[in-house]
Amino acid sequence: MKKQLLFFFMAIPFLGFSQKTTDTIHSQKLNEDREITISLPFSYAQNKTKKYPLLIILDGDYLLDPFEGALKYGAYWDDMPEVIIVGITQNQKNERESDCTIDQETGLPEEKGEAFFEFIGLELFPYLQKNYRTAPFKIIAGHDVTAGFLNFYLYKDNPLFNGYISLSPDLATGMEENIPARLALAKQPLFYYHSTADGDLKSTQKQIIRMDSIAKEIKNSNVNYRFDNFIGDSHYSLVIQSIPKVLYQFFSVYQPISIPEYNDKIAVLPSGYVDYLIKKYEVVEKVLGLKATIRINDFQAIEAAILQNKAYDELKDLSALANKNYPKSMLADYELALMFEKKEDFKSALKSYQVAYQKQEIGVLTKKMMLEKMEYFKKFVATKKNKVEEEQPIPETTKTN
Repeated sequence: MKKQLLFFFMAIPFLGFSQKTTDTIHSQKLNEDREITISLPFSYAQNKTKKYPLLIILDGDYLLDPFEGALKYGAYWDDMPEVIIVGITQNQKNERESDCTIDQETGLPEEKGEAFFEFIGLELFPYLQKNYRTAPFKIIAGHDVTAGFLNFYLYKDNPLFNGYISLSPDLATGMEENIPARLALAKQPLFYYHSTADGDLKSTQKQIIRMDSIAKEIKNSNVNYRFDNFIGDSHYSLVIQSIPKVLYQFFSVYQPISIPEYNDKIAVLPSGYVDYLIKKYEVVEKVLGLKATIRINDFQAIEAAILQNKAYDELKDLSALANKNYPKSMLADYELALMFEKKEDFKSALKSYQVAYQKQEIGVLTKKMMLEKMEYFKKFVATKKNKVEEEQPIPETTKTN
């Protein structure tokens, strides 16, 4: 059983390299041209209808590469979805400081800071939506001054972004109280991450820790909140520590069934294994806006739980779900055949294996495997038939006058 599950959980897809291009957008709000770098997923060109979550990165000059590397790694293991990454260049002429201009009294963007805020929301974002296949789930990320600035998008009644990654933020006036207050009002799933370190800038560290002390008291089921205070890291090294943690946090609902999830949440259920699988993917669609085909490995994990708990009737429901996700494959008929096999209806099992043999192979299910099943049950059914005939009483010969 353990070896079988290990195989399920180790199977991974192949992903190649993404496509990275540099583009220039003329901003009327800023009255200047702005450079952006766009990293498209490897599958973008192959799958013409698929949509992808969007990650906009401030300080794209140096933050894009570490984010891209972590996302590629997560996607390789199928722990994260592929993502469209857009980095905004802000260090060619030290634009980051003027981009983030804030009124120190009101704690709100002013002058170029206000124009840059509108550039992202009213120019860059519509441009990306028009030219690229973006899913509803959108994230923004930044570091120190840009990390503080991105929080202004939370001030809106309908926040533009679903996820906020604020790495050692330089918080504006009142932001320690305002951000937790906005998180408390969230009516839709919202993800928030911020971090600092014991080697961080002391002036910003104090503000960040104070904000966390308020935010962690929030009782809002719509908010996925995390704060990290790294030991032994600096203002710069905390970035490398934060990125994988926040990405695995934000995309945790996307991850395939793991061995701990199987042992702690699925195998212990008295029933409802197929319902668990359906709800798992409904959450992915609701939270991330991604309508994903159920993974073969997840089907096999649920099958293992059904067999372990001898809830064989649920294999019929699993077969119906397989037919919706992989209608041309042998998966649905295999699950049905397995149910008949376990219920000792060997004749029906043989018929279902015969149907499965005629369809496409998938995962560990091959025509060779189906053929072996068919040969076994043909002999089994024939043996049983002969045995039944032997046990039948010999009918008396009809006498005729």
